[in-house]
Amino acid sequence: MTKAEEKEQKKREKLAAEHARLDALFSIETARTDRDLICGIDEVGRGPLAGPVVAGAVILPKDPEVLHSLLYLNDSKKLSEKRREELYDRIREKAVAWAVGFADEKRIDEINILNADYEAMAQAVSKLSCRPDLLLLDAVHVPQLDDFEQVSIIKGDAKSASIAAASILAKVTRDRFMVEAAARYPAYGFDRNKGYGTAEHIAALKTHGPCPLHRRSFIGNFVT
Repeated sequence: MTKAEEKEQKKREKLAAEHARLDALFSIETARTDRDLICGIDEVGRGPLAGPVVAGAVILPKDPEVLHSLLYLNDSKKLSEKRREELYDRIREKAVAWAVGFADEKRIDEINILNADYEAMAQAVSKLSCRPDLLLLDAVHVPQLDDFEQVSIIKGDAKSASIAAASILAKVTRDRFMVEAAARYPAYGFDRNKGYGTAEHIAALKTHGPCPLHRRSFIGNFVT
């Protein structure tokens, strides 16, 4: 076998392994033969000191060919920014339906982060173009969505293709929001820290005080 042939064989083997991984990631959805429109839900932004919490909701088709077109789909935290951006576009193109929901910093301060999380997830589901038959969630149960069958999965964004897809939509949407916010509030480095409490961000808070995007209920220890 020539080096070129060996290289091509390794490429085929790598692709076959990735397709097998995707099939395993979609096994929760395919096992539910009694449900067609299965919606994965996930959120990002619980921990930051500034900005909204954002939830994604995604219904993927039960079609292996479509799933295999979403190469490297995974929990958004395990992906590079470039990979997330690529998958963001492909997920929106291939999904049966998708939507995102928001709860801003004022709402977080008003009702607390957990309830804001629930509200953003419920909003995302309400914005879908079709009604899901089943919701898959990452380790939570959302009271506002009790009209739906809900399945809570520990570490669901690493076990369910639908939840992983939702995590990517939420992450990219929120990151883009924070990059745009950096232009309005350049002192805090939001394009770099996305609102999380990095040393740079905390130092800026102590120097400049909070901006309108800061969660007052989160920053008490950093601002006198």
